[in-house]
Amino acid sequence: MKKTWVRLSLILILTGGFLYFFFRSVEWGQVFRYLTDVDVGFFILLILLAPLHLVTRALRWEYLLRQEKKGIRFYSKFAGNAVGFTVNFVFPGRIGELVRPLYIAQKENMKKGFVVGTIVVERIFDIFTMCFFLGFFLLMEPVFRSAFSVDKAVFSNLYWWGIIGVAFASLLMVVVLSLYFFRDKTLSLIQFILKPLPQKFSEKINNLFQEFVLGLKFFHSFRNLLIYIGLSFVVWLGIIFFYWILFFAYHISVPLYSVFPYVFLTMVGASIPTPGMVGGFHYFSKLGLTTLFQVNLNLAVSMTIVVHAVQVVMTCLMGYGILCKEGISLLQIKKLSEGTSK
Repeated sequence: MKKTWVRLSLILILTGGFLYFFFRSVEWGQVFRYLTDVDVGFFILLILLAPLHLVTRALRWEYLLRQEKKGIRFYSKFAGNAVGFTVNFVFPGRIGELVRPLYIAQKENMKKGFVVGTIVVERIFDIFTMCFFLGFFLLMEPVFRSAFSVDKAVFSNLYWWGIIGVAFASLLMVVVLSLYFFRDKTLSLIQFILKPLPQKFSEKINNLFQEFVLGLKFFHSFRNLLIYIGLSFVVWLGIIFFYWILFFAYHISVPLYSVFPYVFLTMVGASIPTPGMVGGFHYFSKLGLTTLFQVNLNLAVSMTIVVHAVQVVMTCLMGYGILCKEGISLLQIKKLSEGTSK
């Protein structure tokens, strides 16, 4: 109980800190004025595009899940994503990343550890893909400069953020590949570490870890790897397009490639484990809008509030709809993640 309160306190402090910097120096009258100054046609398109990433992620997930079971229904994969992201929006700690695989494992009678392994692979490729788009922007910036220029200090910061992203994703990739290609040695090491623990508990952890390693066997197929890389580009180009429409909704005309670094920054903010991405996403979105595009502070705050609200509302409507259809409460689906730690 004490650990839970400490964790919640840290999350609240983190969220409050980011929100303070997000709202600092804001003129609320201007913010409310900008909230309504939106192109209705583009705003409707923004709403319609909000669930697009759930569709593309479901299609991409197929090339990982098929290593264990073929013919999984599209609905199961879509529902798993919708429910998982809904949990992320409602509860702190990004536990939806664990709910997603456990939901589909239960629904399709698959090994839990295996499906969790696919989510690790997915997140690694998400980071690599956005680092690629950011790297493309940074390399091509001299060519784009006549149409869209970036301040040198901002460019330097983006450069270092990109290096950190690539380094982090590379480290994860090395760990994951080592787990798979040296799995016998890894499993022996895990068994040795678990030896002092109660047999029932150590056997459960060991079995989950073996299933997890099996979830990485996707790396054995070069063809699947290429398809998965291509689908990762589709996922993130769809997300980039969604944010591009946001600019048009607020009467800002910018080239598509200029949105690459902005989406990278929102990804950094969204990865911070605050409830519903609140705080981290908001601060990094405002930072990107004001530094990359020199958007007015009050307009940047309004745009961020709107795009976040659209994502939360549309995702939760779908997530809640699926849970209602299946007769499951949000607290029941949250307990899926708690069950793995028992």
